[in-house]
Amino acid sequence: MELRHFRYFVAVAEEQNVSRAARRLHISQPPLSRQIRALESELGVSLFEHGAKAIRLTEAGSIFLSEARAVLLRVDDAVSFTRAIAQRKRNRIRIGYGAVPTSEVLPRALRAFQRTNPQAKINLHAMTTEEMIRALRSGDIDVSLMADGLPEDLGGLKVKELCAYPLRVATSKRHRFARLRVVPIAAVAKEPIIALTRHGFRWYRAMLERLLLPFNPGFEIAEEYDNTQSLIAAVEAGRGVAIGWSIVARTAGERLAFRSLRPEPQPLPIVLACRQESTSSLVEGFVAAAKSVHIK
Repeated sequence: MELRHFRYFVAVAEEQNVSRAARRLHISQPPLSRQIRALESELGVSLFEHGAKAIRLTEAGSIFLSEARAVLLRVDDAVSFTRAIAQRKRNRIRIGYGAVPTSEVLPRALRAFQRTNPQAKINLHAMTTEEMIRALRSGDIDVSLMADGLPEDLGGLKVKELCAYPLRVATSKRHRFARLRVVPIAAVAKEPIIALTRHGFRWYRAMLERLLLPFNPGFEIAEEYDNTQSLIAAVEAGRGVAIGWSIVARTAGERLAFRSLRPEPQPLPIVLACRQESTSSLVEGFVAAAKSVHIK
């Protein structure tokens, strides 16, 4: 018994005429009659009584009509529900972001995207860089905004630089660096360093090594944290100094002192990344919106 048998039977029962049912189903009458006989044979009961001008349901046919309608309604509901879910997914974009480095870029990109895609649903996920890269590759997110990762981590992804922020040394207000306008990197390299974890931010450890190793091959990572808020708290408590983006000053407010470095390092890029095969209109729309954002 197949789903079409239910549809054929319901049409014949409602029309009470095989010819009219055949026209309604857009098939010829002989195949329809054969399908009804096959259905009755499989059930082992007669579903119709044949009169001179019309056919009527038997008692078994009336019962089967109620059940067949319920089956078809359930199938239609399942199809509608599945299509609705698929449509919602097509109208949804999942964005991973680094909470602090993208604090300026993300809101502007979202506003620009909303203007061109007002019906889109947006899911935001604060993640470490490594979490975003894994989520992009697995398809758990569609696009990410993050500090520039290591080339070997970003291989196979589409990456677009959006802006770049100068690097600063962050200290407590009581630290001697707070009394300086510019701090030599050589001096920073001799301080206990508060860092983001290697596990979640491999690029950050690589950046520290690139900056500090030339001045102190044995520089000390005093403490590691998996988020910037904890790092800010540790620096505020005087447990060490940190190197980070100038944009962090907006998050830290008056809690820390941020000073320029000498020699001045290359600014740290903020990038947008997505899968090479990402071709949905929403992803393309968000990429275009993020590119249109101008950060000075």
